[in-house]
Amino acid sequence: MGRSGGRAVGQVTTLQRVGIVGTHMLLHTSQPEELRAVLRDVFGLDHVVAHDTWLIFALPPAELGVHPAESPSHQITFMCDDLDATIAELSAKGIEFDGGTVDEGYGIVTTMVLPGDCRVLLYEPRHPTAI
Repeated sequence: MGRSGGRAVGQVTTLQRVGIVGTHMLLHTSQPEELRAVLRDVFGLDHVVAHDTWLIFALPPAELGVHPAESPSHQITFMCDDLDATIAELSAKGIEFDGGTVDEGYGIVTTMVLPGDCRVLLYEPRHPTAI
């Protein structure tokens, strides 16, 4: 079942997939060690050590949306079921946020500022999700 704010709302359609087995995302930052520490220690993401201190993190389930735009781009957004509670939890662990929350219709969003000024959206969806 899909979710919206933690509630089941519909049936997820499953089709046969090609050979894609996952998604690998990259965050570029001038402070990679500090950002890796946040993902490991604050977010609590499981990881493997690819080499030396280079950590590769497991991510929660994901979904992919396609939006119209004037020029090609992509975005990494973390989802949560309760934005206010998640902001409070992350703030208590030292994560900074840029501005307040904004209701975009599809969900309520805010911007996390991670080490190296790496800005990543955090949002509570208000639409059916595929996870």
